[in-house]
Amino acid sequence: MDISTTKDTPAPPTPPTPVAAGPKGAARGATRPGDRIFLGLSRGSGIFLLALMAAIAVFLSYRAALAISKDEGNFFTTFEWNPTGNPPVFGIAVLAFGTIVSSVIAMAVAVPVAVGIALFITHYAPRRMGGPIAYVIDLLAAVPSIVYGLWGALVLVPQLDGLFGWLNDYLGWTGIFEWQGGAPRSMLTVGILLAIMILPIITNVSREVFRQVPRMHEEAALALGATRWEVIRMAVLPFGRSGVISASMLGLGRALGETMAVAMVLSSSFEINVSLLDPGGGTFAQNIASKFSEATEMGRDALIASGLVLFVITLLVNGAARLIIARRKDFSGANA
Repeated sequence: MDISTTKDTPAPPTPPTPVAAGPKGAARGATRPGDRIFLGLSRGSGIFLLALMAAIAVFLSYRAALAISKDEGNFFTTFEWNPTGNPPVFGIAVLAFGTIVSSVIAMAVAVPVAVGIALFITHYAPRRMGGPIAYVIDLLAAVPSIVYGLWGALVLVPQLDGLFGWLNDYLGWTGIFEWQGGAPRSMLTVGILLAIMILPIITNVSREVFRQVPRMHEEAALALGATRWEVIRMAVLPFGRSGVISASMLGLGRALGETMAVAMVLSSSFEINVSLLDPGGGTFAQNIASKFSEATEMGRDALIASGLVLFVITLLVNGAARLIIARRKDFSGANA
């Protein structure tokens, strides 16, 4: 008699156990009380931040409208600041020019140096050397602004005579670096001081971004025969470009809003000089800090109006940075 062997029939799969749905409106997975509480706190924090920004904008706009309505000059083009006069005349032309010029100088000096330091710490320096250098950079970020201002007024300004003289001798023909003598308390001095102040911020963020570069990218470039600089140019810098832009915007935010350090090294006046070496000019933050304590009600409203312009400039700068980062998101580290 033939005996037929039968194969074991596999058991049918067990249907998955249905998961009870959470409360209506809760995020997926936020079914526990702790999750719901955290969700509510997070959502409330975001709403509170938006409400706070809107409240600041409304306050600044209201007080600025009161001042501008009484201004007999053009608020955007007048080269004078006399809100207590009869009639009041004031404008932000000099302040806008000084704020933008000093910030551009600071960024032009600080960003290349900061990126170079970050690359040296992460890709060139031995670990025993990179650690102490990074620690010193971190300490520079903790120095108060008033200390930078004192150092700038007592140490930096007297040491810039040689630099200003050299620029006047070799580049004075351009008009931008023409120096008439006197104390070097100019927009270039302010830009150099601001560059030193924002250097730690840009360096620290860029350093952390460069450390996130996948090791496989660098090893692949080296395996193809790339030099160390070619590895940095082809693998490291494209990966960290968005992070460097973010770091630069953080530094620019501090440069735009710096007050005491600028006030201590700048010989302010309401005139625009073509030369970056001549005293004169001013910034929004420096003007507010130096005039707010002794200003009348009309003067305070005028200062608040200038603060509104600085607020708008800061929002535009951050918005532009977000657009740049969004355009490069396919090449950023977050999508690697």
